[in-house]
Amino acid sequence: MIGFIGIAMVFIMVFGGYMAAGGHLDIILKSAPFEFTMIGGAAAGAFVISNDVAGIKHTLKDVGKVFKGPRWKPSDYKDLLCLLFELIRQARQNAVALEEHIETPADSAIFSKYPRILADKEAIDLICDTLRSASMNYDDPHQVEEVLEKRIEANHEHAQHSSHALQAMADGLPALGIVAAVLGVIKTMGSIDQPPEILGKLIGGALVGTFLGVFVAYGFVGPFAAKVKTVIDEDGHFYQLIREVLVANLHNHSTNICIEVGRQNTPSHVRPSFSELEEALKEVKKNAA
Repeated sequence: MIGFIGIAMVFIMVFGGYMAAGGHLDIILKSAPFEFTMIGGAAAGAFVISNDVAGIKHTLKDVGKVFKGPRWKPSDYKDLLCLLFELIRQARQNAVALEEHIETPADSAIFSKYPRILADKEAIDLICDTLRSASMNYDDPHQVEEVLEKRIEANHEHAQHSSHALQAMADGLPALGIVAAVLGVIKTMGSIDQPPEILGKLIGGALVGTFLGVFVAYGFVGPFAAKVKTVIDEDGHFYQLIREVLVANLHNHSTNICIEVGRQNTPSHVRPSFSELEEALKEVKKNAA
């Protein structure tokens, strides 16, 4: 919702201010379709040239993050802590029984309690691969932490591709606007023998190209790139939380301490309170009994 409000503000403030100052939209409305065809078409073509098919699909899909916001909500962080609590407790009570959960998480009675987490392959792989490695005696906390950090960084960098692609487009749009404006000037020079009122409209139409390039770049595409980056960074905390809890487990802290380490490393705006998490864990224990 906030994204739509921002878009409306950009249009209202720019064009409202222009009209309030005595400007008329006639020239802009007449020239905009042609200028935008040149600028938008060239930008789209450059985008296709600089990305593969997977990158194009990834970017188009991520544009939705501007309006949807972060995937993981406060309730998801609480659910993740509860899930990790159950898995760690199971690993310490009966390591053999844990195998059926981490080998086929889709059929696991534990994982199935948390469908939103189960639907995220990256989160499930991080959890299951780390617990599987620990069961195979690859349990040096420092080595595992380094491996997890590199893995999370690599996944995060891949996720940022759409933000980089949008920012590259934003950087090129003003220059493409100049290209459209130059073509408008060339067209105007072909009518240099016309009276001033006609030349004025032609020059005004040419300048619409520069305006659109800058307007779209800094009013929309650049902010879209920044928002996508912010959302991806925000969602990255979810995977960092998995690392914190599982590494704490390898340090042989008690299960409750492992979960508390994760809770305290959760960003404050999505962090469950101690009492809230305590109630959730009591419910988990009660259902498991």
